Amino acid sequence: MSQIVENELVAAARALDEALRGLRFGEPVTHVYRPLEYAWGAHEAYLTRFGGGKKRVVFLGMNPGPFGMAQTGVPFGEVAAVRDWMGIEVAVGKPEIEHPKRPVVGFKCDKSEVSGRRLWGLFQERFGAAADFFREHLVMNYCPLVFMSATGANVTPDKLPVAESGPMEAACDAHLGAVLKVVEPEWVIGVGAFAEERLSRAVGVSGLKVKVGKVLHPSPASPAANRGWAEAATKQLLAQGVWA
Repeated sequence: MSQIVENELVAAARALDEALRGLRFGEPVTHVYRPLEYAWGAHEAYLTRFGGGKKRVVFLGMNPGPFGMAQTGVPFGEVAAVRDWMGIEVAVGKPEIEHPKRPVVGFKCDKSEVSGRRLWGLFQERFGAAADFFREHLVMNYCPLVFMSATGANVTPDKLPVAESGPMEAACDAHLGAVLKVVEPEWVIGVGAFAEERLSRAVGVSGLKVKVGKVLHPSPASPAANRGWAEAATKQLLAQGVWA
């Protein structure tokens, strides 16, 4: 059963990449990174190593950060967490058009993805070994694309024009629905309000009996997250009954 689940998740990720490949984005977006293409080896390693079996809890982020999944191919992919905790270190290529201020150097990236460091740091502290966390949990991203402006600034998916976000969201919704049907979670947790809303929509469409929750996003742009994200997120998960 585990191998079947892994294969289905890999197939779903390939289908998502294919569905997004033909989409084009205009201002303010000038650069689009597609980690499912140039960092596919690392993403596939993540799914095959940790995606097997049913999952009780699925955490969902929005889209890759420039120093996280954009470098490692893993959701919230802080280099140290992926390499040292998960044991994944795979050669990573380059995006088609690279922004000079946001080079992709893969696992040689020395900049920290703060959101990923906080998220994976909490899971490591609470569960110890990565295998113990992934036995019942999985972390995914809603959209696997990185959007940047001419300055190299991050453009989040919710800031895209409707004409461009519509086809993108259709592909991402289909992928999310496929993942939920494969892993059959009891809980789906949005990391931030955007992800929670997308999860609620996907669960409603799928008809699956899944409980939807939310945790504070660990972004350093959030004053609340900067006051102790791990403690705040843990309290939220305990209060909702996700963790005991």
